Amino acid sequence: MSFMQPSPVKYACSCGILNPINKLFFCRHCPKLRCGFCVSHEIESNFCSNCLENIPSTEARHKKNCCANCFDCPCCHHTLSPRATAVPVVRKSEESKDKDKEGESGADSSPATPSTKPSALPTTKKMYYLSCLSCRWTTRDVGIPDQGVATGTWPDNESLYQARFNTLMEYYQSLVLQEKQEKQEFQRRKAPKHNKYPSLTDRTGLTVSLIRRQIGWSDKNLSKTKPVNITPAEASAEVDDLPADIFTQPINLRSITTISQRHSQPADQPEAVNKLYPQRRSLWIKRSLRCRQCEHNLIKPEYHPTSIKYRIQLFASYHVPEVVMVRCEQPLQPGQANAILLKFTNPTMFDMTISLLETAPQEVLQQACRIKEEAVTSSPLLKATGVTLSRQNSTREIKREVLDVANAKLVPLESPFVLSQRDDSKEFDEDVQAPSEEPKFIVWRKANKVLLRLQFTPDAELKPGQLVTLGFYMQYTYVNTVSNTQDKKDPTTHALHSRIFIESGSIGN
Repeated sequence: MSFMQPSPVKYACSCGILNPINKLFFCRHCPKLRCGFCVSHEIESNFCSNCLENIPSTEARHKKNCCANCFDCPCCHHTLSPRATAVPVVRKSEESKDKDKEGESGADSSPATPSTKPSALPTTKKMYYLSCLSCRWTTRDVGIPDQGVATGTWPDNESLYQARFNTLMEYYQSLVLQEKQEKQEFQRRKAPKHNKYPSLTDRTGLTVSLIRRQIGWSDKNLSKTKPVNITPAEASAEVDDLPADIFTQPINLRSITTISQRHSQPADQPEAVNKLYPQRRSLWIKRSLRCRQCEHNLIKPEYHPTSIKYRIQLFASYHVPEVVMVRCEQPLQPGQANAILLKFTNPTMFDMTISLLETAPQEVLQQACRIKEEAVTSSPLLKATGVTLSRQNSTREIKREVLDVANAKLVPLESPFVLSQRDDSKEFDEDVQAPSEEPKFIVWRKANKVLLRLQFTPDAELKPGQLVTLGFYMQYTYVNTVSNTQDKKDPTTHALHSRIFIESGSIGN
């Protein structure tokens, strides 16, 4: 399957959205297909893509999701590299140091004897500056002085409105803290008492007041904090005048910043290139995906940034039979019978019995009638106690109707067929198997792959150029090796259904 081209075969997710199999996940605990909208995304780790340093979430929040050692070029947005250079430094000799000490003490006022050695020794010091290997931009272009250490000492260009931003942030933080304290106080009063004989001091707060007086602290209510007073912003109609030579001086486009360069520095948005400053590199994340209904992990990557493996990877292509369209035998014409060749692949280690149905099975219809919009919980234990997670309080599983409609009539297969289990050793097996008795619709079979010939007839109302879409239900047996209960540890077999739509082509002229 090519990831660069759109796939003509699409599967209907449990929520009703059509996606190719390479964009779907399979939850072994439900078991159902899940797309990107049916899972909850969680940040697993933060790291820098340049130095590959793993940063905790609290530290990343404190550093504004930026790396402390890596910088991006403000012109071409590539990574800046530190370069070393030798700077001449004048260092005083030992004799000159002794003369300075004698002059300060004032012990000897007589003139010193002339010295044959020079008063200063020329030496070199190693300094560092940042340079871009792509556009040759350096920190010396904007007047940033060289640093004695390669990393960690480069100054940041602070905004003119940084003090105003800090004041607003403190103001809104105090408002959030006050609302949180009021909410906790309200919940404490409304919560039922655990002891059999409640005390009135718990409700009135006299116990806290007496303890504070005995210790010697001031008797004040700590639960109510006043927000920081800030001066409101005032609008002004005064605008700076344009320069006098703006219409006469020729424009040099090389000295003017582009839109992308200004957006990379939203604090000041400089207009001249000589005012661009290096920006700290943004952190990357590794995210994990969790099923919204049962809250089990579907995708969980490795914690280390250099690893590209997964600890948990429940892709649909590892559990659901893959359907690939090969070709149509004849050009598509409205109302004329045709046949399409489909290849089915079994990715699991167990045999599958597959049936192609034209209409929805009775189990699917009954399940669609029972679907309700309910808040999900993390486990059956939490569901029994009535405790829900705050992360998933607003998550609801809503059934969407599939808007795509099939415009071709499918001829159902005579009988179900068995798809063999996946065995990598059979791919290199040179022994030719004896032909066995197969149904007429099976063209060939090899290892865990089967090629079928499926007959269909496009609708007679189709016009030239319209797309012919085939739709059917695929019923397959799935062996689940994961058990939700501790008592039952044996693998269980489920009869699952997937709705598939195939874009077979357009009607010819």
